[in-house]
Formats: sequence, structure tokens, C-alpha cells
Amino acid sequence: MLYQKYPMKSLLFVFVFLCLPFYGCSQQIQKPQAKIEKIIKQDAEWKDSLSYEDYCIMRKKGTEPPFTGKYVDNKEPGIYSCKGCKLDLFTSNTKFDSGTGWPSFFQPLHKDHILEKIDTRYEFKTYEVLCARCEAHLGHVFDDGPQPTGLRYCINSAALVFKADSSFQVK
Repeated sequence: MLYQKYPMKSLLFVFVFLCLPFYGCSQQIQKPQAKIEKIIKQDAEWKDSLSYEDYCIMRKKGTEPPFTGKYVDNKEPGIYSCKGCKLDLFTSNTKFDSGTGWPSFFQPLHKDHILEKIDTRYEFKTYEVLCARCEAHLGHVFDDGPQPTGLRYCINSAALVFKADSSFQVK
């Protein structure tokens, strides 16, 4: 018999063909996220499509003065999207009053809708938040936010548009 002549090969056969298929079933199945299609515009196109203030913030990495943004005190239920490309970024369910003067959120609507890059313009290490579709500068993320994430996405109102939606009623 084959298994008596090659005992190690027989054990390997049993393991590979009988055990490994069950190992794959025990792993959590994750659906791949839909790829975000990039929007690429020339600088002149951004200047034409945005106000001067929005252009300075979103394309030149500026920051609006604290407590001056349109959405800092907004408490309506809805979705906050990128002003440059309309990609949905945050919801009112994750918005909180951080006291910093900018709209703050503890998590994005979808993690793949934003990019985070190390920002070396300051003397301390910080992470810039960008729109994943058009790479507009949105603001920064810090690790001093509330639970469940402990994160504070501090976002410029000038980089956002708001769509009221009662299905995002804050509980």
C-alpha cells in the first residue's frame, strides 16, 4: 500500500487535503472595498471651480480661522462630503464638539474615503487628512478624540458640503 511505503507523504496528503480547506473557512471573509476612482484636475481648473478661500484651504493646505467655519456648530443629521468632488466623508453620527473651533469627527464614513499623510510643516508630528478621490486637503487627525476610536478628525468647513439626511439622526 502507498501509505505504508511513504508514511510522511501520506500524513502530508491528509493534512493538505483534509485540514487546510477548513482553515480557509475559519478565516473571516472580507469584501474588497470598491476602488475610489481618482479625480485629477489641473491647478487652473481647481481655481475656476473653487472660491479663493476654498482653493487656498483645499489645494494649498490652508486652514480657516477657528470658530468661523460654516459647520462648526451644525447639529443637523446628515452627511458631510468633499466640496471638491462630492465624495461622502463623515456623518453627523460621528461629529462631536471638540472645543477647537473646527468641525470634529471621531471616524470617517468609510476609511478608504480618506488618506492620511504625515505633515512635516510643524515642529510636532501631525497627520494631514486628504480626500481619497481628489486629494483635497481637509484638515488633520489627532489621537485625543473620544471613544470608540480615540481619534479627532479636525476638518475645515471650507472643504465640506453638508447634505441633511434624517437617517443619520444623532442618538
